[in-house]
Amino acid sequence: MRLTKELQNEIIELKQKNDVCILAHAYQTQDIHEVADFIGDSFALSKKAMTAPQKTILMCGVRFMAETAKILSPDKKVILSNPDAGCPMAEQLTVKELVELKKQYPDSAVVAYINTTSELKTECDLCVTSASALEAVKKIPQKEILFIPDCNLGSWLAAQVPEKTFHFIKGGCPVHMQISAEDVTAARKKYPGALLLVHPECKKEVTDQADYAGSTTGIINFAENSDAKEFIIGTDNSIVQHLQFAHPDKKFYPLAKCCVCDDMRLTTLVDVYNCVKGEGGEEIILAPEVMEKARRCIDAMLG
Repeated sequence: MRLTKELQNEIIELKQKNDVCILAHAYQTQDIHEVADFIGDSFALSKKAMTAPQKTILMCGVRFMAETAKILSPDKKVILSNPDAGCPMAEQLTVKELVELKKQYPDSAVVAYINTTSELKTECDLCVTSASALEAVKKIPQKEILFIPDCNLGSWLAAQVPEKTFHFIKGGCPVHMQISAEDVTAARKKYPGALLLVHPECKKEVTDQADYAGSTTGIINFAENSDAKEFIIGTDNSIVQHLQFAHPDKKFYPLAKCCVCDDMRLTTLVDVYNCVKGEGGEEIILAPEVMEKARRCIDAMLG
């Protein structure tokens, strides 16, 4: 039986031999992080996809992330580490439904959370991530915004940009939406000295009680730079593990044990190994017209 470290060493050797850049989302497991060339949230991965010098990009994440990488690097081969790794939020709205919504709100800029399909992005004016959304929506000239698909992130933005009018659909992350105010009460009682850091994909009843609400990278940076020693983490529980590895002098607790993205967990170290060998994953192929139209709203985000 091969040890994890032995398999990791083979992956590192193979990725160099086969000119593969491994991009891993922050929610991937620690063993995958240790072989990645770059780790980050959706915004960071979007930018890194453009500048990676390798001819092949292996996206350890979910489908919309691999699609974004392909759109930004059309001349590169982009592989999704596990073909079944999707995102329920990205599939909550169809192009046909969005076209009808645009008719209802003709004066609105259509702002898409990056957790959307490439086809949906073709009908949008601006793409944002949780890290870039606040500054991005402040800058757009339109006073009305149709924000899709996450109404929780959208409401969090609307509270901070009161000069604009927001319209939403009833969409969002089914994992983060499971976290409740009762979870906050229980965690505060159990860890009375800990700061609460949450992702804005959580419901308003959760973010309103947080000491900090922001993107995955924002949560990590806050915990790293804070003088506090204990933190309750209100996002995917993988972040608890990663922070524990990085800062053993501090303590990190999950806000809710249910906050685990099953799609992110589909990718295993063996999947990564098979992909760098050229025997696994799925190459992302998008129609040229889809890539061209979807890129417009992504470029608007990247500036």
